[in-house]
Amino acid sequence: MKFKRTVREELVINITPLIDVVFLLLIFFMVTTTFSRETRLMVNLPEANAEAVEAKQEQIEIIVSVDGTYTVNGKGLVNAQAKTLARALEIEANGDSGLPVLLVADALASHQSVVTAMDVIGQSGFTRLRIATARPVDGSEVIN
Repeated sequence: MKFKRTVREELVINITPLIDVVFLLLIFFMVTTTFSRETRLMVNLPEANAEAVEAKQEQIEIIVSVDGTYTVNGKGLVNAQAKTLARALEIEANGDSGLPVLLVADALASHQSVVTAMDVIGQSGFTRLRIATARPVDGSEVIN
């Protein structure tokens, strides 16, 4: 009786091609990715329940009304265009972009009007922006 001897080869998985594909994908995504540099505006948000602070220094006050029109330091603008607001800020600041800007928006003003005002403030070089809030009339707490 003869026994046949069977030799079993070990199964080896070659992962070199897999690693090559992963590196090629990594290089592809690194090369094709674009990094956009968005302009950011640092905003100092006041708390809604904080006490009102008296302005001790000169500031520029921008009011956004319900219909989206702007008022800069009590002077109404002829239209609600961004370039008109930018020009009014330039005149009121008199070249001093270090002045604080207080943005007062009506609760029913459109979000676009407020964002446009914030964008113009940032593009004009102002870095000190405060947004005014009003306390709730009924005394209820605001939940964030």
